[in-house]
Amino acid sequence: MASVENVVAVLNNYSVAVLGGGYAGITAAAELAAAGVKVSVFEAGKVLGGRARKVWLEGKSLDNGQHLVIGAYTELLGMMAKVGVDSKAVFLRRPMELVVEPGFRLACPSVPAPLHLALGLLFAQGLSWSERFALVRTIRAAQAAKWQLAQDVTVSCWLKDQRQQDGLISRFWQPLTVAALNTPLEYASAQVLLNVLRDSLGGVRAASDLLLPRLDFSALYPDTAAQFIEQNGGQIYRSRRIRRVEKTQQGWQLNGEPEVFDAVICALPPHGLPALQVSEPDVLPGQLNSWTYQPIVTVYLQYDPAVKLAKPMLGLSDSLAQWVFDRGLTHQTDGLMAVVISAEGQHQAFTQDELAEAVVLELHQRLGLPMDISWQRVITEKRATFACTPGLERPANQTSEAGFWLAGDYTAGLAGKGDYPATLEGAVRSGMAAAQGVLEELDQ
Repeated sequence: MASVENVVAVLNNYSVAVLGGGYAGITAAAELAAAGVKVSVFEAGKVLGGRARKVWLEGKSLDNGQHLVIGAYTELLGMMAKVGVDSKAVFLRRPMELVVEPGFRLACPSVPAPLHLALGLLFAQGLSWSERFALVRTIRAAQAAKWQLAQDVTVSCWLKDQRQQDGLISRFWQPLTVAALNTPLEYASAQVLLNVLRDSLGGVRAASDLLLPRLDFSALYPDTAAQFIEQNGGQIYRSRRIRRVEKTQQGWQLNGEPEVFDAVICALPPHGLPALQVSEPDVLPGQLNSWTYQPIVTVYLQYDPAVKLAKPMLGLSDSLAQWVFDRGLTHQTDGLMAVVISAEGQHQAFTQDELAEAVVLELHQRLGLPMDISWQRVITEKRATFACTPGLERPANQTSEAGFWLAGDYTAGLAGKGDYPATLEGAVRSGMAAAQGVLEELDQ
């Protein structure tokens, strides 16, 4: 058997190109760099992070959108630690508490699992006793079935089968599903939702914790990962868009340039793949042509610095605004609220100014916030995530061509993990899987 030193020496002779510097691409590159592979990351934008990246607005380092991180995101947290990020310093970590106005509160106390979940469900506020028992019954049934459905259906269909009341759906299931899957209940996959619940509510107590970032999403992980990659001999190329990939006798070449790579990991978003010219066209998954996508809108509202929420994150039911984040409590930007509107809906008919005005009015009426703001900004990611629908055929990391791999939150889940929605954890898991596949291929 070859020694570890010999394996590392062999891997040092290989070079891999990673297309895309989002969470999937930067994870794949960090894994390869840690193994001794010479890796080059090509990012079309100026900032790393992909859909979870830093933007500058009104002189502040903000995010192009809010993303949820929970304790169940073990691979993300593990990779952050691997590249040198202290999660205790960059997150405000709290036991799971979902507060959705008007009057709903679900909190899991700091007691061992599964007692934390049972107590949280049983004493959820804002629900009738019949609604509480219906919620407990449904979660227990899902646990008993090991979080698996005989056949995937929409969340709305599954909730109907589970006899969930309308009030319970609007205050719990609707906000949860849209936040986790970014897909309306009428189209969302019940199985993927159960996968998320399995790893969060159904896991150890810490898995359900909410981790609220104190930094922008580029600084949270990708920027430190980039430093790790460079310290291990890799290269990060920003503002470098790759339009053409060609396989030659020597290896893989990008944009017709002379440098040759032994393998390529394509970590571009799925809607960007059709524009990539590849000499071996069959490597690109054809099913992506029929996929649909869902938007995410973030409305930034700057109030007087004295304005604060009671919690860092609050939900609203039956409203345009779905989740409100007080970035003064997490990012030291007092009075700045980030309002998230996930998935398609009536808000798409509004202009940016109309939407901001409507959200300000809602926050005034529902949360008592002032009507006066000093500035507003609306950021729309039109294709933020793929529509997470039942039975969606998702491509594997490995393609039909040796040396060409895919990475991204849209790929099929790791063995034994099941499919995840388009989340940071899904992106990191996919990046790790692609890197592992490349390492095994190079070591053959």
